[in-house]
Amino acid sequence: MKMDSEALLAEERKIRRLRRAMDLAVTLLWQVDLTLTEAQEVVEHAKKTALELFPDKEQTFDLIYGPRFRRVLAEKYRLH
Repeated sequence: MKMDSEALLAEERKIRRLRRAMDLAVTLLWQVDLTLTEAQEVVEHAKKTALELFPDKEQTFDLIYGPRFRRVLAEKYRLH
């Protein structure tokens, strides 16, 4: 039982870290004057961070966070 609760706590910590990293990346994209290339590098770094926390979840990242990052880039850099 103790191992299960420890594993659950570890998973929750990883999820919180992921959320903070993604929120930080979005904030950075909006608030810092970056070139489009630099902004795309921020997105790639965010994705790398997510995959370090949750290996083999690239498709999940693309489904959940991909639209959020694409929307920010499209709005900020007028990529419509």
